[in-house]
Amino acid sequence: QVKLVESGGGSVRPGGSLRLSCESSVSDYCRSMGWYRLTPGPERTFVSGIDSDGTMTTIKSVKGRFSVSQDNLKNTVYLQMNDLRPEDTATYVCKCTQQSRVQDSREAAWGQGIQVTVSS
Repeated sequence: QVKLVESGGGSVRPGGSLRLSCESSVSDYCRSMGWYRLTPGPERTFVSGIDSDGTMTTIKSVKGRFSVSQDNLKNTVYLQMNDLRPEDTATYVCKCTQQSRVQDSREAAWGQGIQVTVSS
């Protein structure tokens, strides 16, 4: 059973930056990885991710501020968040899937979630 360990969250003022990391416990397990955030419901909404072919997708509301990347071994996915805004406040959850597309709705592994709070 793969486990995902997230780190890098915290509290920042508007305009600040954070870098989230998510490491898989199993090498070469995750074909696609990405980040979601929890919304009231609770539901997970997609933020940014990398498909198995290297295609990166980011939602419009954070494009130009957030960037996703992955280490060469594809064990760790990062989310660099710049120019953070109060509306970015959420619990961010890492996703690892063996599907070719990170937004594939089939079974996937999820992290525990990590809090990001943006407040003055």
